[in-house]
Amino acid sequence: MELDVLYKKALNFEYLTKEEGMFLFEHAPLNEISDIANELRKKQVPHGKVTWQIDRNVNTTNVCIANCKFCNFYRIPGHPEAYITDMDTYRVKIKETLAWGGDQLLLQGGHHPELGLKFYTDIFSQIKNEFPTIKLHTLGPPEIAHIAKLEGMTHTEVLKALQEAGMDSLPGAGAEILVDRVRKLVSNGKCGADEWLDVMAAAHQLNITTSATMMFGHVETLEERFTHLVRIREVQDKKPKDAKGFLAFIPWTFQDVDTLLTKIRGVHNLTTTEEYIRMIAISRIMLPNIKNIQASWLTVGKATAQVCLEAGANDFGSIMLEENVVSAAGAPHRFTYKTIQEAIKEAGFEPQLRNQQYEWRELPANIQEQIVNY
Repeated sequence: MELDVLYKKALNFEYLTKEEGMFLFEHAPLNEISDIANELRKKQVPHGKVTWQIDRNVNTTNVCIANCKFCNFYRIPGHPEAYITDMDTYRVKIKETLAWGGDQLLLQGGHHPELGLKFYTDIFSQIKNEFPTIKLHTLGPPEIAHIAKLEGMTHTEVLKALQEAGMDSLPGAGAEILVDRVRKLVSNGKCGADEWLDVMAAAHQLNITTSATMMFGHVETLEERFTHLVRIREVQDKKPKDAKGFLAFIPWTFQDVDTLLTKIRGVHNLTTTEEYIRMIAISRIMLPNIKNIQASWLTVGKATAQVCLEAGANDFGSIMLEENVVSAAGAPHRFTYKTIQEAIKEAGFEPQLRNQQYEWRELPANIQEQIVNY
């Protein structure tokens, strides 16, 4: 293979094969692959701004039977620290979120063995009835698959019921690496790769906007990362013409503090700064049918995320007024609505507040500064 041939193919928005992508990843100089990705970003997102969001990650429950080896957040059923979030708590958190300029809750939890579809439709409906302007970015493919199994329903039936109850969009949670060899090692209790992709395909048929993620830097091979990218691309190609499908792709690094994957298997996150920037660039190149590439400042930090804006990323994600899952495994980074904009400006870009649909928002005039206390 020749780099120049692959560069030309990428710049023409042609699909690179898994082998071609791996060749670029392993042999292209970082500055050249970054430049290619940056040119693609300019064409796909010509306004040149870097978007960001204000939302809050609220956990429906911490009870989970999936037993993921990278998660320190979950508790087994009957554990003294187990909880299910009640409506009074949602009310407090939503009022705070609105005061802090947020427009959305990211509602996720665990695979609770006793919480079926009605639990979620009731919660969504009640939230929407009391707070009709709040957007619900809810659950994820593994949770949808879990509910479907509990109820004996199809993914489409579960999604449609949740959509009618108030679900606005579906996060790309639980993707990890979309190869079953890897999933059996790190998240054996979750749905398999085909099932994850099937949930997303079903969501796209219902015109539910989704995102896609990849957690890397643990037990996966480089080839398995590229298998993941190709499978995401294939599902996006099958979405209905009028559906948005995957609006964003977010690669983030495994956080290894006190996780079972580290304690039992000795797996550590050894991802370097250059490797993460390379993954951002290759994501832009391998996924020409997904418009937005997000840099995961939560897992790699401000400085690395800033460099990614010159390597294909156009989005900084949310300031996350609350986040309990990834932080429990060691992610220490934090932003406020002021500091995230400062970081984007420092990198030479204009910040633009957005919603989950990547529509621009004006910063609320009466926004309050949140106190980070989690």
